[in-house]
Amino acid sequence: MKRIIFLLISILFTNSAIAQESKNLGDRINDFFVPIVDVIAMFIFWDPIASMGFNIGASIPIVVVWLVFGALFFTLKMNFINIRAFKHAIDLVRGKYDDPNDQGEVSHFQALATALSATVGLGNIAGVAVAITVGGPGATFWMIVAGLLGMSSKFVECTLGVKYRVVNENGEVSGGPMYYLKNGLAKYGYANIGKVLAILFAILCIGGSFGGGNMFQANQAYAQLSGQFPMLAGNGPMFGFLLAILVGTVIIGGIKSIARVTEKIVPFMAVLYVVAALVIIVVNFSEIGNAFAMIFKGAFAPSAAFGGFIGVIIQGFRRAAFSNEAGVGSASIAHSATKTNEPVSEGIVSLLEPFIDTVVICTMTALVIIVTGMSGVQGVEGAQLTSQAFESVISWFPYVLVIAIFLFAFSTMISWSYYGLKSWTYLFGSSKKSELVYKFIFLIFIVIGSSVKLGAVLDFSDMMILAMAFPNILGLLILSGEVKLDLKEYLHKVKSGVIKKINF
Repeated sequence: MKRIIFLLISILFTNSAIAQESKNLGDRINDFFVPIVDVIAMFIFWDPIASMGFNIGASIPIVVVWLVFGALFFTLKMNFINIRAFKHAIDLVRGKYDDPNDQGEVSHFQALATALSATVGLGNIAGVAVAITVGGPGATFWMIVAGLLGMSSKFVECTLGVKYRVVNENGEVSGGPMYYLKNGLAKYGYANIGKVLAILFAILCIGGSFGGGNMFQANQAYAQLSGQFPMLAGNGPMFGFLLAILVGTVIIGGIKSIARVTEKIVPFMAVLYVVAALVIIVVNFSEIGNAFAMIFKGAFAPSAAFGGFIGVIIQGFRRAAFSNEAGVGSASIAHSATKTNEPVSEGIVSLLEPFIDTVVICTMTALVIIVTGMSGVQGVEGAQLTSQAFESVISWFPYVLVIAIFLFAFSTMISWSYYGLKSWTYLFGSSKKSELVYKFIFLIFIVIGSSVKLGAVLDFSDMMILAMAFPNILGLLILSGEVKLDLKEYLHKVKSGVIKKINF
């Protein structure tokens, strides 16, 4: 512990040294990870269609195939739970079925906000722009379809997260794929496989929390802020230090503290972004009809310039899958802490996540880009394209976007710290010392992410998050039968009045 504290202090207060050596340090770390990334990419982004000798004009990564297959399977298996339980999900979030005596640490709304804070972020701003740039406006349609299907994946994984959670003597909850992979698969005679998958998931989740859920967020937040505020240029370590303090004050308090913050930040940043998007759309009202025409036309009859019909579908599904993380399993860790004795109820709440993240926020971004005429602009992509689209109507919006990106990054970090912590304690025990070790390491990586350019490291960590889908969905497929039975029983209880609705 003393060594970790000393390391943190050393990093935080060697501001100028890190700034001067960041290039060399970043290059050395980057060079180390490049061959590792190349090997992992060969598996994660392996194209099964191309490997069979077929050329369809677009690459279909195996991870996207796996995520989409799972989403489609669960949608059909659960008889379109994503549609028929939508109203009930809203009622649950509003607290109409809350019981103060139920086990758990946070409310339905707080769990939803915490999980959303981890998914709503740069994928909604930059990822959508990439999808449109590469796949054309038609990618928006398939992005929406993928978001709707992903709702079913979230339902299954979050139901299981609550069902197999563990509550200690202090009332603290631990849940997520680690537990339903280990204990759930054991019920079906796959105990050894379940243990291996649980350990694999935990390792991947820890790596993802340090990288994609931490360093990448800090790196991008600093890049955006320093771009708009030149006085920050060259002060990455100090920015990381201040950000580490902000994050540290939240995560030290655990899930209850995180939930209290996210339930305030998430609605604010979502409303801020959506309202700004609506202003752009209203100003360009005359272009709305043409925008939807471009979306539908591009979805079913795209030009060869965008990789053909299959290429457009893949871009839409790819960006949606990467944005809402449906099937990855991370969200079930947050939802496991919900105050409920009915696992299915939280699964139903969770299906709102892909809807809000992809169907609402990502679609708003896409419409802004299309109605402002930015979808055909060459040489500009990612967050810059989105920023220019907003700026074409609201001159000062880049500053608002920077604030939004910072809030997105901050909320993502605190949520992923919880995901990583629960995976860490699953592997190394849940003692106070063990938790503090993880949190100190997490804070160190915030400073590192703000200080050096670690392209390959960030690619590596993002791949770890995507790789979480392989053990998770495999477990979900095996356990989906009991989720379906639990769903049938729960809906009967609601219909018969056994689970009573609170009128207020």
